[in-house]
Amino acid sequence: MPVYDLDGKVVKEITLPAAFMHDLEPEIIRRAVLSIQSARRQKKGVKPEAGMKVAEYRGRRALPAQNRGINVEHARLPRLKNRGSLLASRVGNVPQAVGGRAAHPPKVEKIIFEKINKKEKKKALISAIAYTKELEHVSKRHKIKKGLALPVVVENSIEGLRKTKEIVDLFSKIGLLEDIEYAKEKTKKRSGKGKMKGRRLKKKKSLLLVTSKECPVYKAARNLVGVDIVPVRKLNAEVLAPGGQPGRLTMWSEDAIKKVSEWLK
Repeated sequence: MPVYDLDGKVVKEITLPAAFMHDLEPEIIRRAVLSIQSARRQKKGVKPEAGMKVAEYRGRRALPAQNRGINVEHARLPRLKNRGSLLASRVGNVPQAVGGRAAHPPKVEKIIFEKINKKEKKKALISAIAYTKELEHVSKRHKIKKGLALPVVVENSIEGLRKTKEIVDLFSKIGLLEDIEYAKEKTKKRSGKGKMKGRRLKKKKSLLLVTSKECPVYKAARNLVGVDIVPVRKLNAEVLAPGGQPGRLTMWSEDAIKKVSEWLK
């Protein structure tokens, strides 16, 4: 696999780790992505006593007619009490009554997380890594230069870049800038009320840059639309396969490639 320098020239060749030769298993990747996404969901539910404190059913025949709910030509339902003449005998508590409880409200005890075995999760990660070298799948979701060898590996000096201009120049020389510009063009305002909830824009995913550790290049590339930067140890199936669709355009530093073999051996 060719290794590029900061001028976009091939300086040497390396052998990819065994993780890049793993079987392609999209079903397991999709399952792992759903598990990661479900773990971010927040449980929600109503207060158990909501709408249940306003009425009571009085079914004893011994009570006076005005105080009981039986044998008075009324449906046998809980009714408001001590409400004066205007609200006397009005039904409460039950779902079909005004101000009553909800019929089938959301409950916090509902299981909303998709569980996944550790071995399945690791297998999904390795399979997603293997997809990054498949030109057929990567070209379906990204615009890349014809004849580009995948995955893109760059020498370790990329981790020391501090300016956005420098990283953009590198992407341009290797032939990755077209996809980043396309992601910027596809950015659009979200329709509906989502704009008021911190999700004003919809952005397309573009290049993923994998480094050996957190380094200065994070500040250089963080403002580029669609570009994500992660250290090797924080890789997961969702980062490599956004939306459960594998084949993300990925750039690796040379040290990141070495750490993959050590981490997933």
